[in-house]
Amino acid sequence: MKKDIQLHLRHWVYVDGNKFFGPGRLELLEGIEATGSIVKAAKAMGMSYKKAWAMVDSMNSHGQQPYVITQKGGQLGGGAQLTETAKSVMAAYRKLDARLQAIARKEQDILALI
Repeated sequence: MKKDIQLHLRHWVYVDGNKFFGPGRLELLEGIEATGSIVKAAKAMGMSYKKAWAMVDSMNSHGQQPYVITQKGGQLGGGAQLTETAKSVMAAYRKLDARLQAIARKEQDILALI
């Protein structure tokens, strides 16, 4: 009987032994970029604002430069925007992901042994 066997890769970047950047943080930053809001990005992911803020704070604190700049609310409301550092890291992570997924596709023949 032929089975549908697939290989899936997920990867993270660690800084000083702590998970720093991966698929969830990429998705959060993409959401912030699209909506201009940490709250809206978190909601779209089904994530609490508290967790999203903790992730943003961690990236801002442990990265070489801040990733997200926030503006307090007011008459026009608050907001958040990505820095060029965040955009560069996102692009580099996507490029790494594409390379790793390509390697995984090339190695699919290994799965025939399972």
